[in-house]
Amino acid sequence: MAEMGKYCKAYQVKNFREYPGWTMKTENARKDKKEVDGKEIEVQRELDDEAILYLQESYIVTDGIFKDENIIFDNVNDEWKEFCHGTLGFEIPVYEPINIPVAAGSDTPGGSDAGNG
Repeated sequence: MAEMGKYCKAYQVKNFREYPGWTMKTENARKDKKEVDGKEIEVQRELDDEAILYLQESYIVTDGIFKDENIIFDNVNDEWKEFCHGTLGFEIPVYEPINIPVAAGSDTPGGSDAGNG
């Protein structure tokens, strides 16, 4: 079953191609559906400069939002991470927990009069 990561960011292929060590496993690209002679068939998706790929929090690049499917680039090293941060501006957000105060005098988050109206 496909696994979604906590964070990924979409970039066009042309942005990734700026990295000197960029290579693509195009055979892992998602399949597109196309109608030929009245039949629907799957064809290899073309990854041109305008195509969108996803940089995962693990620095792996995928053709889709799932971190363990359609892996296009997985040669993760310090140079690649530096490129992602410096050139692409990739930063994984840090989410602080949100404390929602409870209104005075209420037992439950909605108050004791919730639904009585």
